[in-house]
Amino acid sequence: MSAFFRKRKLRIPLLVLLFLGLAAAILVSLRSEWAGGIFIILFGAVFIYAWITEKRVYEATEKHIETLSYRMKKVGEEALLEMPIGILLVNENFDIEWANPYMTSTLEYDTLIGESLYSLSDEFHTLVKSEEVRDMTITLGERKYRAYYKADDRLFYLFDITEQVEIETLYYADRTVIGILFIDNYDELSQGMDDQTRSNLNSLVTSLINEWGSHYGIFVKRISSDRFMAVFNESILKELELSKFAILDDIREVTSKDNLALTLSIGVGAGSASLVELGSMAQSGLDLVLGRGGDQVAIKHPSGKVKFYGGKTNPVEKRTRVRARVISHALRDLIQESDHVFVMGHKLPDMDAIGAAVGVSKMAAMNKVKSSIVLDFNAYDRSVMRLMEEIRQDDELFDRFITPEEALSMMTDNSLLVVVDTHKPSMVIDERVLQRMERVVLIDHHRRGEEFITNTMLVYMEPYASSTAELVTELIEYQPKHEKLSMLEATAMLAGIIVDTKSFTLRTGARTFEAASYLRSNGADTVLVQRLLKEDLETYLERAKIVQTVEFVADGIAIAKGEPGQIYSPVLIAQTADILLTMKDVNASFVVAERSEGGIGISARSLGEVNVQIVMENLGGGGHLTNAATQMPGTTIEEAIEQLKEAITEQYEGGKIE
Repeated sequence: MSAFFRKRKLRIPLLVLLFLGLAAAILVSLRSEWAGGIFIILFGAVFIYAWITEKRVYEATEKHIETLSYRMKKVGEEALLEMPIGILLVNENFDIEWANPYMTSTLEYDTLIGESLYSLSDEFHTLVKSEEVRDMTITLGERKYRAYYKADDRLFYLFDITEQVEIETLYYADRTVIGILFIDNYDELSQGMDDQTRSNLNSLVTSLINEWGSHYGIFVKRISSDRFMAVFNESILKELELSKFAILDDIREVTSKDNLALTLSIGVGAGSASLVELGSMAQSGLDLVLGRGGDQVAIKHPSGKVKFYGGKTNPVEKRTRVRARVISHALRDLIQESDHVFVMGHKLPDMDAIGAAVGVSKMAAMNKVKSSIVLDFNAYDRSVMRLMEEIRQDDELFDRFITPEEALSMMTDNSLLVVVDTHKPSMVIDERVLQRMERVVLIDHHRRGEEFITNTMLVYMEPYASSTAELVTELIEYQPKHEKLSMLEATAMLAGIIVDTKSFTLRTGARTFEAASYLRSNGADTVLVQRLLKEDLETYLERAKIVQTVEFVADGIAIAKGEPGQIYSPVLIAQTADILLTMKDVNASFVVAERSEGGIGISARSLGEVNVQIVMENLGGGGHLTNAATQMPGTTIEEAIEQLKEAITEQYEGGKIE
């Protein structure tokens, strides 16, 4: 400020002083004393004037700075004490040493000094302990605060964001949600009805769905004979989730009284402001549900996350011979267009995966195309080991089995890859083979999950089938009859069906017996199947030890665990779950044990009252309503059991399995 005044007000006096000083010096040097004296007097007068002016400017500047400093200090004190911002200072034990009046009055304390920070809210723990999080939303009383933490000063700033949170909540709760409702088996049931009966069925279904929509405030419009469109918001969606989408049960129970047994599938799109995207997600969710067997709800979000509800009933067999023939002919054309067919199942393949792979390989031979089965010879269970020993005796069949490395070296752009008994990229024997191949066909009998092999040329997924071997058997029936199934090929496929149906006791339909009959007529050896499925005494005793650990976590729900530190094969874990299910008062069984590839494996079995598929999906796995599993890397047996109990609790409410 002083420099400013000097520049603006003292520039002329300084120039005058310079001029007078030079003039006086020149005159004195020229011996003109009288004139030099006048200039010296003028120089002194100007100097005094400049000095007085400088002093006044300095005093004015100093006074201005003092006034500004006082005002800034006063504003700072008022901001600290009166502005609506919470400030907390804590000591090394996180006891409050000082709090500004706003914070004290807001929390309705006489004084906060001496109070523990954590007594105000446990959420401070996260903010203090985390090295990355330095701000987060904290609830104090009935209000929300954005808390900022300065670790060096042990200082907290808290900004009240209650109104902002309320506005955000209202915004998100009011966002549009679109649902598509599909009556799964409407065409099949109404096909043979007369006009009067069909009209009554339409009225009944429309009435039930409209009542459901009216109860929750949902706009519902029937858009075709078997489809409805529903428009609502996210607050209503939360209510529907709390009710577990009871409309599924209502439709099933009411129509079953009239021997109609209709089921409903719903795809829901949520979490986006774009109506086009919501509609696309709703349709995608419906496709996902139908791929899982129907009678379910899938809620899709833009992030790709999917939540499932329902699926409490076994899928009703709906596939037809016509579809099997169409798929078989389409697959025949793809095989004939290929120079080499590669077949690959899931990691640690079981009888069904090997049997289905052998069947697809035979289809390639029937079309005179070379084929290979991709297999990790160091990773399969004991029952498959016995089958592989039999296959080794057949040179022609054993030569079809190759390693993933061999497959990678043999692939061409015109090769075809058929993936059997899985639809998850992470579950195939070698993902490199899948990624390298552009022409991919998928054949599976599992209910579709979130993870799915994309960019396939042909997909044949039938959750109504007992096994993939059953599906492949049906496809073989429509292939060219250049070659017949050999005894060992037919036996391998029959073994896959028998293992997955637990000797025709679970998930068995009329088509299952037809497929088994076809294989039997082609020479399948049932005695050899029994020999392949035989177990040794050591395995039996290992299962018995696991069964001894069983505990009941709810009515009819049993959990057993393996010995910590001991590795168990997936087949042994699954067999133990099957054994538990045969026990009295056991409706669902879960076996938890360590697996050879690390982490924890859980096998789940059910008689149908408990949906073990949804329980396993909550833990990152999947499967069927009555047969499912998951793998949990980086955890212990006890931790896995705790997570399993939480997942079961979500499905077990009010004494009824949800």
